[in-house]
Amino acid sequence: MTDTVASDLSPANEGPSRRPVDESELAWRVLGTLNVFRLLVAASLFGLFFARSDPHFFGNRYPEVFATTAASYLALAIIFTFAIRRRWVAAEPQIIAQVVVDIGAIVTLMHASGGISSGLGGLLIVFVGASSLVVSLQFPAFLAAIATLVILGEQLFSQLGGASDSGNYSAAGILGAIIFAITFAAKPLARRIQESEALARQRGVDLANLSELNEYIVQHLRESIVVVDAKNEIRLINASAAQLLGAPDPCHGIAIRQVSPDLADFLTQWRQDLELTSHHDVTMSSPDGGSRITTHLAPLGKGSHRQGPVLIFLEDTSLMNARVQQSKLASLGRLSASIAHEIRNPVGAMSHAGQLLAESSALTQDDLRLTEIIRTHAERVSHIIDNVLQLSRRESSRSEVLKLAVWLRDFAAEFTRTLELQEGELSVDDMPEDLAIGMDSSHLRQILWNLCDNAVKYASETGGIFVEIKAGRTQQTHRPYLEVLDQGHGVDAQNVDKIFEPFYTNKSGGTGLGLYISRELCELNRATIVYQARDGGGSIFRIIFSDPGRWEALDNR
Repeated sequence: MTDTVASDLSPANEGPSRRPVDESELAWRVLGTLNVFRLLVAASLFGLFFARSDPHFFGNRYPEVFATTAASYLALAIIFTFAIRRRWVAAEPQIIAQVVVDIGAIVTLMHASGGISSGLGGLLIVFVGASSLVVSLQFPAFLAAIATLVILGEQLFSQLGGASDSGNYSAAGILGAIIFAITFAAKPLARRIQESEALARQRGVDLANLSELNEYIVQHLRESIVVVDAKNEIRLINASAAQLLGAPDPCHGIAIRQVSPDLADFLTQWRQDLELTSHHDVTMSSPDGGSRITTHLAPLGKGSHRQGPVLIFLEDTSLMNARVQQSKLASLGRLSASIAHEIRNPVGAMSHAGQLLAESSALTQDDLRLTEIIRTHAERVSHIIDNVLQLSRRESSRSEVLKLAVWLRDFAAEFTRTLELQEGELSVDDMPEDLAIGMDSSHLRQILWNLCDNAVKYASETGGIFVEIKAGRTQQTHRPYLEVLDQGHGVDAQNVDKIFEPFYTNKSGGTGLGLYISRELCELNRATIVYQARDGGGSIFRIIFSDPGRWEALDNR
């Protein structure tokens, strides 16, 4: 883009003094306008000549000469029209040649109509004066001199032929003086017009470059923005927002509701409810459920009227979560170190004491039950500490390209062998062999192990284990996804928002950290994990992976 902008600016910066006249659009406009006038003059004179036979309006002295000259002049004007439109020759040579033709034709028509007294010589003021607007200074003066000499020559020729008297010399001289005066007076005006045109051209190039720069910046912003008009129709959307919303290409002029119904509902509510400020944010899901989007509205125009155009900022919370992930891990690391020293050792001591106490022969059955409670809960606390330590030790993910089909088959074989599952209790559906993701393989293994382990535990409560693993691409954004499906009891609707919170569990003996750790690891790898209820009972946990191309492009900027 920089090269394009620089190349566009160079002609405008040359200024009017260095820019060739024939490259100026002003010259061609003057040339075209002058030729229209020429066509009208030639056609009018030709028509007036034949409009009345005796006497003619013009050409009474030499009718045949007038008719021939008028017809030839009209034909040449038509030829000049094609020469101007197709730009056969540069503007300056064309206008000089055409004005010379004008001088010859007008003076000939004037001579055939009775000389200077016919008034046709006044037409030369227009043709010669107009030439001074676009050609260099010496050429208008030269053309004015030719016109004056030809007019005086025609007067001399008419006097020698006995068709005119010496009194017409003064009129011819005055006409020549007027032509010179108009020619020199028009030149300063022409200079100002050319300078104004050059300045306007430069401003136009500057505005075009600025518009191109703005478009480039808007389209390559990490922030996603959408501009809608008063009718809630999209007027501008950058590439990041289009990808985040799964918008079709192109989407300029379509209703925002066709792209995101949730965003359209929020925008309509914000326009109607004055209590909602522009800083009132709302969080919604992307169309494929792969991202959580936070929106911020800013009215545009005078007075920031809500019913007018609105600028909408969209923020992918996964990016924000990735930015704060390091600070979260640092805090957890310090906390886990304290837990390891302050809690783990006492818990270990209590567990060991409980085991020794259980070996005593003097204990009753009730006492043994109490020692079993001590041991069970000590192990649970120890498991919680292990999970927190495991999460806190996670550093930045080492993303690698994984062929999902091959990786999942290896994982399924290991998981089935470790949990001693029967054939068919864990299945991996067919998927494209070239389906690839970018993720830390150890993180993906821990996430999938947690999900499949939960699926096996909850499915066993229903009397049978059947866990499915599916993968593919989302329909709108084509981001790769992975699903773990089970046929357990599912999750109550009122608890769906809580299942990814730390230490939340509805199963006895659970730590409530498995799904929380899975979500944290997904966010660390710029992926998203969501829950969906399965038709007919059961749960679906979907992992939507990041688009490697998009994040690589953003990181390289």
